[in-house]
Amino acid sequence: MTAAVSPPRQRPAPSRVQPLARLTLAGVALYVAIDVLLAFLRPGYSLIYNAESDYGRGPWYWVMDLNFLLRCALSLAIASALYRVVRPDGRTRAGLALLVTWAICSGLLAFFADDPEGTPQHGSGVVHLVLAFIAFTAIAIGTILISASLISASLISASLISAGLISAGLISAGPLSDPAWRPAARVLLAISVAGAVAYLLLGGALKHHHAPGGLYERIFLGLELLWIVVAAIAAARRTPPAQPQ
Repeated sequence: MTAAVSPPRQRPAPSRVQPLARLTLAGVALYVAIDVLLAFLRPGYSLIYNAESDYGRGPWYWVMDLNFLLRCALSLAIASALYRVVRPDGRTRAGLALLVTWAICSGLLAFFADDPEGTPQHGSGVVHLVLAFIAFTAIAIGTILISASLISASLISASLISAGLISAGLISAGPLSDPAWRPAARVLLAISVAGAVAYLLLGGALKHHHAPGGLYERIFLGLELLWIVVAAIAAARRTPPAQPQ
């Protein structure tokens, strides 16, 4: 005799997922546009050797500060969207916490200008470096944790579907049982691993003068923003996972 299974409970406010995802995508597009604009406004800075944060010193510094705040906002938006659609296991919770850490530290960068390489170090520059280190480390690890969790859930869901347990209603569907997450999970993991490699290259470049640190940083940021874009698109295409009573 099979015991009755009570209906699954959904996460609150699922209707906010798509607006949050759209806000994230718009934020990323605007962020990239501002970065391109800064390259034209400050042609004296090298895209290969100068860090993105160097735009925060001198003319048009406030444009870079706005971009830091924008990065904070779009990152909080994707974290909120993912929270509503991804089953909150341990790795996902840790990954989302790191994503929020990246967002907050990114926003704080706007209030502590950095010191370009070769210039005297000030207190704000030291704080900027610490915040940037925390932010970059958090996003590099956080995206891997979330991606790995999604991959694991995908494999579990596939096994349960093969066994017929989900279709029989004996077990609720996992977060990747719908088609939107299955291909996205693999892409997210690949991007996050590539981002981690760029993070390590950036760390190595900081130990050597005249290394292309600016290039590695832009590759790293580009990959993390790409991860956010893919996650936002996938989140917008699916409904929240069922939660047990």
